[in-house]
Amino acid sequence: MTQNPFNPFDNSPNQQPFSPFFPPPFNPSSPFPIGPPPPPGGGNTQFPGGPPQPGGNTPMPMGPPPAFTPQMQLSASQSQQGSSGIRRCIYRNTFIWQRNGDSFWFFPTFVTSNIILGFRWGRFGWVFSTVNRNSILTFQCF
Repeated sequence: MTQNPFNPFDNSPNQQPFSPFFPPPFNPSSPFPIGPPPPPGGGNTQFPGGPPQPGGNTPMPMGPPPAFTPQMQLSASQSQQGSSGIRRCIYRNTFIWQRNGDSFWFFPTFVTSNIILGFRWGRFGWVFSTVNRNSILTFQCF
């Protein structure tokens, strides 16, 4: 049976809308993968030195952060002033206090000279987010 180019519905039993500009919805049981094939050798698809992208090789936290809110400690033994030393918190639950008064659980995955990439805990779970390093008052890793 051929597709009528003037009929916006395909010939499936459910009469799904058909558009040549958008691929069909993802079907996990389909033998055909969606998206481009991996590069030769199965290498990283990111540019060298580039930050990880959500959904790529960035490990998402396995569960929620600890169920408590830590007290802000401004002593050097418990937490750090500013964002200096936050690289040691990569892939660890980290509580961040910002200069504007906000505080939240964060799971850093990549640190640059001025931005920290990772996942921020919110009402609906972990969400990929960035934090400006200059906005951090102090932090504590767990």
